[in-house]
Amino acid sequence: MTRTSLLDLEARDSFIPRHIGPSESEQAAMLSTLGYDTREALIDAVVPANIRRKDTLDLGQFVEPRSEEEALATLKALASKNKVMKSMIGQGYYGTFTPKVILRNIFENPAWYTAYTPYQPEISQGRLEAILNFQQMITDLTGMGIANSSMLDEGTAAAEAMTLIQRVGKSSSKVFYVAEDVLPQTLEVIRTRALPIGVEVRSIAPADIEKLEDTCFGVLLQYPGVNGEVRDYRAACEHLHAMGAMVVVAADLLALTLLAAPGEWGADVVVGNSQRFGVPLGFGGPHAGYLATRDEYKRSMAGRLVGVTVDAQGNQAYRLALQTREQHIRREKATSNICTAQVLLAVMAGMYAVYHGPQGLKRIAQRVHRQTSILAAGLKSLGHDVVNHTYFDTLTVRTSDAEALLANAAAQGINLRRVDGTHVGISLDETTTRDDLAALFSVFGNGASVDLDALDADAQDAYPAALQRTTAYLTHPTFNRYHAEHEMLRYLRSLADKDLALDRTMIPLGSCTMKLNATSEMIPVTWPEFSNMHPLAPEDQSVGYREMIAQLEAMLCAATGYAAISLQPNAGSQGEYAGLLVIQKYHQSRGEGHRNVCLIPSSAHGTNPASASMVGMKVVVTACDENGNVDLADLKAKAEQYSKDLACVMVTYPSTHGVFEEGIRELCDIVHAHGGQVYIDGANMNALVGVAAPGAFGGDVSHLNLHKTFCIPHGGGGPGVGPIGVGAHLAPFLPNQLSTGYVRNEAGIGAVSAAAYGSASILPISWMYIAMMGAEGLTAATEVAILNANYIARRLAPHYPVLYTGHDGLVAHECIIDLRPLQDKTGISNEDVAKRLMDFGFHAPTMSFPVPGTLMIEPTESESKAELDRFIEAMITIHAEIVKVERGEYDKMDNPLKGAPHTAEVVTADDWQHTYTREVAAFPVASLRKKKYWPPVGRADNVYGDRNLFCGCAPISDYE
Repeated sequence: MTRTSLLDLEARDSFIPRHIGPSESEQAAMLSTLGYDTREALIDAVVPANIRRKDTLDLGQFVEPRSEEEALATLKALASKNKVMKSMIGQGYYGTFTPKVILRNIFENPAWYTAYTPYQPEISQGRLEAILNFQQMITDLTGMGIANSSMLDEGTAAAEAMTLIQRVGKSSSKVFYVAEDVLPQTLEVIRTRALPIGVEVRSIAPADIEKLEDTCFGVLLQYPGVNGEVRDYRAACEHLHAMGAMVVVAADLLALTLLAAPGEWGADVVVGNSQRFGVPLGFGGPHAGYLATRDEYKRSMAGRLVGVTVDAQGNQAYRLALQTREQHIRREKATSNICTAQVLLAVMAGMYAVYHGPQGLKRIAQRVHRQTSILAAGLKSLGHDVVNHTYFDTLTVRTSDAEALLANAAAQGINLRRVDGTHVGISLDETTTRDDLAALFSVFGNGASVDLDALDADAQDAYPAALQRTTAYLTHPTFNRYHAEHEMLRYLRSLADKDLALDRTMIPLGSCTMKLNATSEMIPVTWPEFSNMHPLAPEDQSVGYREMIAQLEAMLCAATGYAAISLQPNAGSQGEYAGLLVIQKYHQSRGEGHRNVCLIPSSAHGTNPASASMVGMKVVVTACDENGNVDLADLKAKAEQYSKDLACVMVTYPSTHGVFEEGIRELCDIVHAHGGQVYIDGANMNALVGVAAPGAFGGDVSHLNLHKTFCIPHGGGGPGVGPIGVGAHLAPFLPNQLSTGYVRNEAGIGAVSAAAYGSASILPISWMYIAMMGAEGLTAATEVAILNANYIARRLAPHYPVLYTGHDGLVAHECIIDLRPLQDKTGISNEDVAKRLMDFGFHAPTMSFPVPGTLMIEPTESESKAELDRFIEAMITIHAEIVKVERGEYDKMDNPLKGAPHTAEVVTADDWQHTYTREVAAFPVASLRKKKYWPPVGRADNVYGDRNLFCGCAPISDYE
């Protein structure tokens, strides 16, 4: 009997083969198809030798892969170093209870967190309806005409609002005023955003706004203010509008259930954070910001917008509408670089409103306000000076020694906010209890107790009577039906059943890596040590968080070859923006602030030119050759032409066309020779980890997409994390957050997001992934991603031309198949193929990017050979159907592709008028008879949707 060593037995617990889909034997079979004996031989043929890593990926203590249980235990030990206290810090972040039915069935449910952005509406109807709930909730509570599908956080939402009103307003002024009681972190993000576009930000006392005489294009107000005051701004708004200025209001959603909506008293744009609607604190994020505005500004509004249209059968359907990806269309003329949202968190917040309903939300708000009134009265009875006269949930208390009071509260397990040396802030929330109030009275009264019931009997509302809300909100049946958990559970299940996510099928999107988000990676996100930490908690309470973050930064430095990482940017677009600001600050530090030209290849992702424009750079487009590579001769000519003013080049590597360009080192050398910096877009980092490092082959800065390469799930279009890695010479300029005491380096740029560490609560996902994969696993993941892509490209090549390839017809981690020749012959478009794939139970590849009329396919390393073969079978079958159209066996307009997707209602209808059979429509391959996904709606009418945009929920009459 052969004995197996303990070492071998322990190796069987490795996570690596759990993450990587194809087994060793399956990899061998795919390699044989490609004509290579080993994976190493394939990588040698694909990846240019002059950029290959010469060393092993040095992950320090994480170089050896850990089992799932080992990694969880290690991370739990770090988490245990955190001290979670009762937070009454406020400043835009509040304790909240996530309804458990939402926690289990959305936040912890892969049907929701592994979904992709709903660009293909027919297979996204569930999440589109959920986002529409969020939009309706925001428009109702703010009193505005339209709201987008969420922003990244409150700070960046306010910054987007600033640029929105500058764009649509009539004032030619470059001055923007911010009320002194706006959240400090919001003001800092606004200052960062304003500087490169020449906007002058000025602070103003709230009482002075209605007397303002200086010309400005807008003012930002906080409602209620950071210190708790609830101000009546109606006269101020009238005055500002008479001056030709516009008004942005940052508003608290829970307060708006009791307070008059900003849209009723003069706001032009309302922004804020939906975090306290059931989304954990998470050390600052991710949380869904919101932006609502007047209906006439909808075409200028940043971000995504869900609207209503009809499908091919005339049934109502939801879709993303209007300017959903304007940065891809307008590029350097884009007004925003936002290409993501915070969908998963917006869905949670919207469902929090669905679960509680209007009366439930109002009851929560009333309880919080009553507790605050009781606290105010009790503090006064103890001899304390409550500074603010009006409030909703926040009090500011004058004290002779703020530090001593904060320390006494901490000893009772409570964190208060330090306003300054003689003032502390107290913010109550949904989680506040009677015991918490008693503890506060003990802190402020040196052990004294107060009769809560007596105070309750005398408590009065403490906001201006003129600001009491009188208008209804959340009147739609959706917000008034699902209050019983059984009903809510079934509603969530019904929506998830309409969608295609990674829990059902491969999502072969090129450029938008959709790979395994392992359960073990997700588990720590809900640990209270991570989820219940306020971002402004004292540093000695977040020791474990900071250690985990430091370790992740070191891991990412090792993977990228950079000297330093900032995790603050909370999306890829924000990473681009931050990276360009860092480059700008570097040039300024050398007395070369005039350098403002950014070279960008014509094939670049649309956010690249949009981001460059936002930092005030001049975009100069460089050509690509017939193989899709950067035209180095043209780039060299442009670099010479703009040599004195050259700031940087932005290039994606491997290229947007899915190949490893041989000339990347030469490109870097050309730009450096002219004094520029090299920005390497890290969107395709999953083809480099362990194989090559951008910081080693010429890059000065890169943003990474942790929601691509490092396994943070897409969540239906967000959350994301877009950290930047930089060379040592750029490290001093990484972002700070001075307003909250986060100072990385005094030379650094200002904050680019509302929280110092961006979307901190989801960073454990990437930490777990790297710890479980180790150096060996990360390298293997890259190699198998390249193997899988080449296998698909080779199998499909006889049927669809692969547009761009490198040596020996090989691609990188993705491939572009060209539908244009077939379309010219048959009229069948890439969109028809995309819709037909839905009948096979697949999400479409990326359509028309980076080349119109094509499909870009990226299988990732997580898909098994069986799943790859299932997709290949679908694509070959579709090609055969196109050939039948070409031969005249199918009508050019009445064929399975033009009719796709086919719903169950269509296939089972008594009236079948197509020339092809029901069987071909529904079951084009035999395996679908046993396992079939039915698209809930037919093909969405995009033209109708944009002409008849209806952003709110369907009218009540639809439900009668």
